Amino acid sequence: MSLSDPAPGSGAAPSSGSASGRPRVAVVTGGSRGIGRQAVLRLAADGFAVVAGYAGNRDLAEAAVKDVTAAGGRAVAVRADVADEQEVAGLFGTAESEYGGVDVVVHAAGRMLTTPVADLDLADLDALHRTNIRGTFVVARQAARTVRGGGAIVTFSTSVVGLALPGYGAYSASKGAVEALTLILARELRGRDVTVNAVAPGPTATDLFLDGKDEETVARLAAQPPLERLGTPEDIAEVVAFLASPAGHWVNGQVVRANGGIV
Repeated sequence: MSLSDPAPGSGAAPSSGSASGRPRVAVVTGGSRGIGRQAVLRLAADGFAVVAGYAGNRDLAEAAVKDVTAAGGRAVAVRADVADEQEVAGLFGTAESEYGGVDVVVHAAGRMLTTPVADLDLADLDALHRTNIRGTFVVARQAARTVRGGGAIVTFSTSVVGLALPGYGAYSASKGAVEALTLILARELRGRDVTVNAVAPGPTATDLFLDGKDEETVARLAAQPPLERLGTPEDIAEVVAFLASPAGHWVNGQVVRANGGIV
């Protein structure tokens, strides 16, 4: 939650209209689960009309939209493979046709792979990079062409880039590419009044993170931050909401390591 916004559920959603009075519009990829889903709900609570992109789970995406509309917000779910430029163009086209444009893009879609480099299946590496690197470039390219002045682009990295944990070579390398793209795009958009930042979560209690980990491993990772717990999708969505808000507009070209204090 941005410092200037009331808590969700405390009354009518705060206005997120522009100076011209038009509603602000957000496109969120990976909007059916985890951090992406929570970003959909959080931005809708701030008054954004939200286009929730999803890869395959229509039911979960529609459930997120139903939660938004039940709370009085506006949202629509659109299937799109983030690595397919035509489908991503259609995702953004829906934002234009339904709500009149795009002000914020949150690219939360991603894939995780953990394995030692020596055991890495290169086919798995190709699939990982297709989503995490190509997908980020496809979405960022469309966002750079589309986002209106005063808007924001938020990509997703991981705190593992800095922690260099064994087993995360492929995943961390893909997210290192995301960080490089993000910082360069922020500078390429000079004069557009559009911010570009990456959020780099630490261990966060999502299905993507918890999959394949035993209780001992989860407990060990939860003990790493000085705050001694896993992050939650809500924690990360608050950072996204801040970066998407006018209060966060002076933050630009940064990687925000939202990890409870892990160094």
